[in-house]
Amino acid sequence: MKRAAVGFRVHSGWTSLVALAVTKGAPIVLARERVRLVDTFTYEFRQPYHTGEKLSLDAARVFVSRMRNESRRLALRAIRKVAAELHVQGYVLSGCGLLLSSGRPLPNLSQILASHSLIHSADGELFREALLHAAERCGLKARTVKERELLDSAARALRVKPADLARRVAELGRPLGAPWSQDEKLATVAAWLAAI
Repeated sequence: MKRAAVGFRVHSGWTSLVALAVTKGAPIVLARERVRLVDTFTYEFRQPYHTGEKLSLDAARVFVSRMRNESRRLALRAIRKVAAELHVQGYVLSGCGLLLSSGRPLPNLSQILASHSLIHSADGELFREALLHAAERCGLKARTVKERELLDSAARALRVKPADLARRVAELGRPLGAPWSQDEKLATVAAWLAAI
C-alpha cells in the first residue's frame, strides 16, 4: 500500500481536513472535508473557554473537560473514517500535519478565564490537542508547525520558493472544484510536510 498523510487547520469547533499522497515528488489530494469537533455546533460548545468564563471555576472545569473529551472522540472518529476511506483507495494513513498558533503555553484554568486573549488561545488549543491526541491513538506520526512559519518551513523542506509552493497548492484544488479555501490550502501544505 502507498502512504498518505492528513493535514488540519483548526477553527472553533471544526477543522479543515485534507489527505494527500506524494507520488514521484508530486502531491495528490485524496480527500478533503470540514470536520466538526463538537456534537452541538453552537457558540456555547464551539468556544468552551468562553462558555467557562460565565461559570463558576468548578463548573467551568467540568464543562471544559467534557468538551475536551467530546472533541477527542470526534477527532478520533474523523481520522479513523478518512483512514478507512484511504485504505479502500490503496493507501495507508501514516502521518498527520497540524498547524499551531503562535501562542505560548497556557497557564492554569483560573488564569485563562481571567484573560480574554488567553480564552481565545485556549479554545483553539483544546481542538488542536484533540486532533493530536487522536493522531497518536491512530499511530500517526504527527508533524506540527506554527501557521505563520508554514510556507517558509515547507518551502525549505520541499526545496521550492514560497511563491511557487503557494501556486502549486492553489493548482491542486482546481480538479476538486470550488471551494478551495485558504483553510484547505494550508491543511494541504501541512499534510504535504507530514508526507515527506
